[in-house]
Amino acid sequence: MPQVKRVIASTMIGNGLEWYDYALYGTFTALISKHFFPAGDDAVALIATFGIFAIGFLMRPLGAMFFGYIGDKYGRKNALALSILLMAFPTACIGLLPTYQEIGLWAPALLTVIRLVQGVAIGGEFGGSIVYLVEHASAKNKNQMGSLSILSMLIGLLSGAMIAAALAHLMPSEAFDSYGWRIPFILGFFIGIIGLYIRIKLDESPVFMEAKEAGHTSDAPVKAALQQNYKEILLGVGIYLAVTIPFYIQTVFMPSFMVKFLKLSTSDSLLIFSLSLLTMMVVAPISAWLSDKKDREVVLKVVLILYVAFAIPYIYLLEQKTFAYVLASQLMFSAILGAYIAPIPTLVVELFPTKTRYTGMSLACNLAAAIFGGTAPILVTKMITLTGSNSPISFYIMAAAFASFFCIASVRVRRHRDLLHLV
Repeated sequence: MPQVKRVIASTMIGNGLEWYDYALYGTFTALISKHFFPAGDDAVALIATFGIFAIGFLMRPLGAMFFGYIGDKYGRKNALALSILLMAFPTACIGLLPTYQEIGLWAPALLTVIRLVQGVAIGGEFGGSIVYLVEHASAKNKNQMGSLSILSMLIGLLSGAMIAAALAHLMPSEAFDSYGWRIPFILGFFIGIIGLYIRIKLDESPVFMEAKEAGHTSDAPVKAALQQNYKEILLGVGIYLAVTIPFYIQTVFMPSFMVKFLKLSTSDSLLIFSLSLLTMMVVAPISAWLSDKKDREVVLKVVLILYVAFAIPYIYLLEQKTFAYVLASQLMFSAILGAYIAPIPTLVVELFPTKTRYTGMSLACNLAAAIFGGTAPILVTKMITLTGSNSPISFYIMAAAFASFFCIASVRVRRHRDLLHLV
């Protein structure tokens, strides 16, 4: 297999596994809350389950610094091989974890530990794999190359949802609720091992090797990134707000929201979720291609305006509580989301020089995810229960779009001043 194809395959498997696991956790939130928490108030159990989901995100910046240090000092390949291994084991552990009825409070405690370990691994996986991809791209297809990380993310999410839906359809309801939901998590371990096998056979990033041979790497990349590139990290966080907040609302919160609050069936919720992912998979490559051909920042500004314009209709359609209206809401919002997220990986990579790129990129996307993305499901759930209204979802999305619009404008200024590090 040619080197570039191996790079793409290994990245898509690693990223895919990360989001495959998240799809399972989001899809099975109701079941996880049932099995690993005491019986009682369903809303409280759901919030607790989302809380453990958010706790895993708190470890992602630490993972970004740990793997960033390895990736910027010793090479991208070494960091990515370790990250996928550290991701595969905890995924399988969720499928093997005893229930609350079997081990009591140890069940949610161990689930929390598993999510913390996954958070460290993901902190190095997502940003690092994007850097590795873009550093293998040409100037003509850099946005398309970077968008493959998004495509792999969507494939992972869709695979998790489809496997969950297939098992729910094929297995008796009691068997699926009892043990069938565990099977996809255990399968994730074997997916990770395949990805590891491909990664250990990869060559190092040519951009990193060139910098290393020229003596342009850093012995303390984390310190260098925090001291010299803190403005770029904050800018990257701002750019990612319109990725991470809408994305986690759409992919983690919405499947359970459709069942718990809109009273759709689980099968209808899974179908809408799958169609939403397919919509993003179709739109994302088009947006990346357009960003390679036209002015990328202008494309992103237009999409952010669409975010704001559709935020209120998005919730209005959901509140009709019929399959057709909910489907229309999800597909239209997914198209906007897919158009924004596709060019973002390459744009943020270009903010950082080679010597701190792995660390800076990983910190930017993971700080955004930890502070705003992982907390989005529990935050909007709490706001909905407190206000008795679904409008906080719209306002949160609009706030993210306004903040990211300002940051995209700042990137455009940097481009005119030749302050971007074009790979």
